[in-house]
Amino acid sequence: MVDVPEELTLDATCARVLGCLVEKQATTPDAYPITLNALTAACNQSTSRDPVMAVSPREVEAAVLELKVLGLARVVHPGSGERATKFRHVIDEGLGLEAPERALVALLLLRGAQTPVELRTRAERLHRFADVAEVERTLAGLASGRVDGRELVRCVGRRPGQRD
Repeated sequence: MVDVPEELTLDATCARVLGCLVEKQATTPDAYPITLNALTAACNQSTSRDPVMAVSPREVEAAVLELKVLGLARVVHPGSGERATKFRHVIDEGLGLEAPERALVALLLLRGAQTPVELRTRAERLHRFADVAEVERTLAGLASGRVDGRELVRCVGRRPGQRD
């Protein structure tokens, strides 16, 4: 297990980079770990992101290095026959997350606050939840600190006009 600081606060760019790394591992495993260009494109993607961001490769690289210091990402140096440095997350090692928890954390990092129903629908590519109750149980575990002693998510309550 990697040593992650007890108090963990990510800025918007670090959150986006970490969310993108988790998403790309699940959705494009053949191309993972990913290059700086691919990670920058993922961060600047206009679909499945809220808010839409425009970050430079330099900002993405700085965020990855910050995540590395926090124990949440690693730099994969080019091996024999490879040209580009690649990046990967180690959120599972650093925070002790399993696939369902990793999927929800990634979606929250990429899109912000969402209802359990929205999370179940959007998580389909990252992890298949049996029902909304399973999403709620997973969120409760993340909020209670059951995963590694930290509260990784927080319920923000209902927004005006929302059912859930």
